[in-house]
Amino acid sequence: MSRPENLRPGDHAACRSAIRAGSKSFHAAGLLLPRAVREPAHGLYAFCRLADDLVDETHDAAGRVAAVARLRERIRRAYDGHPVDAAADRAFAEIVTVHAIPETLPLALVEGLEWDAQGRFYRDVGELQAYAARVAGTVGAMMTLVMGVREPEALARACDLGAAMQFTNIARDVGEDARMGRLYLPLEWLAEAGIDPDAFLADPQPSPALAGVVARLLEEADRLYWRAEAGIAALPARCRPAIRAASRIYAAIGREVARNGYDSVTRRARVGGGAKLALAGLSAFPSYTFGRLGAPPLPETAFLVAAVTALPVARPERGLPSWWDLRGRVLHVLDLIERLRERESFARAAQSEIAG
Repeated sequence: MSRPENLRPGDHAACRSAIRAGSKSFHAAGLLLPRAVREPAHGLYAFCRLADDLVDETHDAAGRVAAVARLRERIRRAYDGHPVDAAADRAFAEIVTVHAIPETLPLALVEGLEWDAQGRFYRDVGELQAYAARVAGTVGAMMTLVMGVREPEALARACDLGAAMQFTNIARDVGEDARMGRLYLPLEWLAEAGIDPDAFLADPQPSPALAGVVARLLEEADRLYWRAEAGIAALPARCRPAIRAASRIYAAIGREVARNGYDSVTRRARVGGGAKLALAGLSAFPSYTFGRLGAPPLPETAFLVAAVTALPVARPERGLPSWWDLRGRVLHVLDLIERLRERESFARAAQSEIAG
């Protein structure tokens, strides 16, 4: 499939800058991806980040509603092949075309952002999983498609990983969210712990009861990380270290929350550059225990998997590897050189973060 004609030189560089500024954890893990995947991954992240910022940085209700409507229009234009004149939009239009990403996925992401704009609360963990499916499971599924994998089992595990990361984010940001009038912890859990949501939002303070709720959420995140690990083996071999590194770095954030006594109101858990480098170094090795690849998707993420499987895509024929001809040997050497460069880039980025 040809690249959209409206993609401009410098668009991918702009997307790389967006991820470097927006998420050090994602950027560090992304350095382990092969270039053919890393470039569209940056574009995908840049558009998702743009979408989140458009809604998050609008402070009045009417403005947030309008921002959500504009996002849906931008997605429609990208799928029509006439994206908005912005680097992230042009890159996104290329990605959804080349990788056959069904429109249901980015629209579901926008629905999750709309729930943020509405200030929605979540009654139980199932409702919270429905939210995580939209704002994070969608990204996991789209990343899986960018890697060229469309099997339902792998997509289900990618959605598990996205939800696990979102639960970790929620556990880390309880105080920050509350100071913005947001509360993502399940209301049923808060009631069981004797915490009044309105009183907590009016005066966010740590407490043993709240620590118990945060610990419970991180236990749920760990269950999802465990389920997701099996899906990493279904990805292309060169993509596995990056995804495993991202998973382990985010899980480490949860462990930092635990070390802080599950106080994420007055303290913010961080994983330092040295720890990230160590986790990345271990990412070539899978965990010894993990869930089944063929486990059904969460009920809340099943619609994302179904949207992909409902979109027929012609698969290219896979010929035998050309290891024995000159061209095959040259490509293999170039591949090894690219891997070395990626490792050097990751090491430099990690050392820079440690020094900073």
